[in-house]
Amino acid sequence: MTVTADDLDAAVSTLDAALGPATGADWSLPAGPLEWDCWHTAEHLGDTLLSYAAQLVARPDGRYARFAAVADRDASAGEVLEFSDAAGRLLALVVRATPSNVRAFHPSGRADPEGFAAMGCVETLLHGEDIARGLGVALDPSRPLCARVVARLFPDVAAGLADVDPWAALRWCAGRVELPGRPHRDRWQWRGAPIGG
Repeated sequence: MTVTADDLDAAVSTLDAALGPATGADWSLPAGPLEWDCWHTAEHLGDTLLSYAAQLVARPDGRYARFAAVADRDASAGEVLEFSDAAGRLLALVVRATPSNVRAFHPSGRADPEGFAAMGCVETLLHGEDIARGLGVALDPSRPLCARVVARLFPDVAAGLADVDPWAALRWCAGRVELPGRPHRDRWQWRGAPIGG
């Protein structure tokens, strides 16, 4: 299974479908279990997705590209969501335009475009769920998309999760939920480097 730019676009569309109708809500509320509020979580998501795009474009050796992207302080909830959306769509464009043999720095291993697409999906879906929980709305991603992301980023546990709802499996892999009969993942790391290479 591979994770593609189309998967990242689908994750961003899931984010928009869940949070777009809630832009009139109070985004100063805590984002689920995070210390950030919903507004700052959306800002963090935009920064993260843009940094992944920058990694694939600039390819600095052994470090992240040196910048931080922030939303304007007076940006509305809709505008900070637009920032996250734009960052995700830009990462998807970069993934599409980058040859599959390119590798770029990430602390979890020198990642290929597929790895950055998968990491972008995780960031979008998990932080999207954080914001959704804070706002009292639901985020319901594609299960096949979640299964592809689990297989790509968590190959050490993916086979043992075949009987688990893929969205629950993805959240478990990232230490977000408990799964019956499985230990909680307090310490976890996804695999950014390509499987087998």
